[in-house]
Amino acid sequence: MSPVETSTGFRAAILAVVLFLVLFGYDVLFEVFASGRTPGKRITGLRVVRTGGEPVGFLTSSIRNLMRLVDILPSFYVVGGISVLVSSRNQRLGDIAAGTLVVRERRGDAKLARLETTTTPAYDSATWDVSGVTAEELAIVRSFLHRRQTLDDGARSELARELAARLRPRVTGAFDELGDEVFLQRLAAAKAARV
Repeated sequence: MSPVETSTGFRAAILAVVLFLVLFGYDVLFEVFASGRTPGKRITGLRVVRTGGEPVGFLTSSIRNLMRLVDILPSFYVVGGISVLVSSRNQRLGDIAAGTLVVRERRGDAKLARLETTTTPAYDSATWDVSGVTAEELAIVRSFLHRRQTLDDGARSELARELAARLRPRVTGAFDELGDEVFLQRLAAAKAARV
């Protein structure tokens, strides 16, 4: 092999690695460090979250974006498009494999969202036994409450329903008639009162 061929092969290999890192790393870095939003998602009002409403982590984002290699097949995202059409949550294969959703953020007044979160009455939750709820679960609830105004109505209802369904059995004294979001608000207030 001549030095010119070796040099050309080496350059091609370096170029392939750099292109992969840029194409793969761009999405992963922004999804992990920018609250699930690449610049394009931010402009279009989209965000990637885990199916339980938690923020996307490095491993989750890596799985999601590596699966894009399958989603793009045979070309123009045909496999990913078909997956979105047939999945119940409109997920491409990468989202299904990673347990993520792409949600539309609702453009709301952040000041109003903070006011709603902090002024929810907690009088009837004073007697709740919330000792079965962990600090990590409380952080997830607070994260949802903080950003719920930015979520699409469907995603917001679904995330509230999933969180409430997971946590209701571990809270003694809560009324079953409470709506999911009201339950989560009062759960957060009751847990904060005991810290």
